[in-house]
Amino acid sequence: MYLAYRLRHPIGFGRGYANVIARSVDGERFETVCVLEREEFASDSLERPALVRLPDGSWRVYVSCATLNSKHWRIDAIDAPSPERFDPAKRHTILPGNTREGLKDPVVVHDGSRWHMWVCAHPLDLEGAEDRMTTRYATSRDGIDWDLQGTALAPRPGRWDQRGTRVSAVLLGGGRVTAYYDGRASAAENAEERTGIASGESPDRLRPLGHQPLPGTPFGTGSLRYLSVLAGGDGSYRLFYETCRRDGAHDLRTEYVPFPRPVSQSL
Repeated sequence: MYLAYRLRHPIGFGRGYANVIARSVDGERFETVCVLEREEFASDSLERPALVRLPDGSWRVYVSCATLNSKHWRIDAIDAPSPERFDPAKRHTILPGNTREGLKDPVVVHDGSRWHMWVCAHPLDLEGAEDRMTTRYATSRDGIDWDLQGTALAPRPGRWDQRGTRVSAVLLGGGRVTAYYDGRASAAENAEERTGIASGESPDRLRPLGHQPLPGTPFGTGSLRYLSVLAGGDGSYRLFYETCRRDGAHDLRTEYVPFPRPVSQSL
């Protein structure tokens, strides 16, 4: 099992300074095999990466990069025979964004025939409000050249997720799409989002379920975000998520959910 995550300093003290690829045999104890530094991407900050295995057995990592001296984001990709061999010198930009929109935090799924991506979009039209976010949907034949489509998940006015909705994990199956997403009510909740569940019959149209987020930690802001779900062959799941701890810092945690307990009841 491989895990891709980022390391960050507190806001105002350096932001995301590296992406890490780690390996584990049990899903709980990890050994670092690759570190990608933000300087290697000419970036102010690196956000959450997405690690995927390609149909031919090789690997790809999608890296979210903050453009220097701006609020803009782009997404780069690196291919390698194994995660230990990712080389930033071989990166190429696959979603550059533009002056109106920054793109980052992709969730990438290959269904056996085509590639799907749910990507966080930050509008840049209003200075000081670039933290607003929606999730856009994209498709691709090869995972490199993407057809970026419309909004798959949008904020709900007057709700706990009215400021932003960012898909963090997607499960396909049974003719439906189930997504977990980060939501925030205000700019003050930036980096302290909570997790909600959305669903739909089509990957480009997701509807939030319920009126409240999933329960988070009892400490600090109670934030719980960037939830990832790894399905086991026996119907079990392993969850990974970032959550606030007592001193205000954030931990990356994992949780094993045995079958048949629903994922929505485990947090």
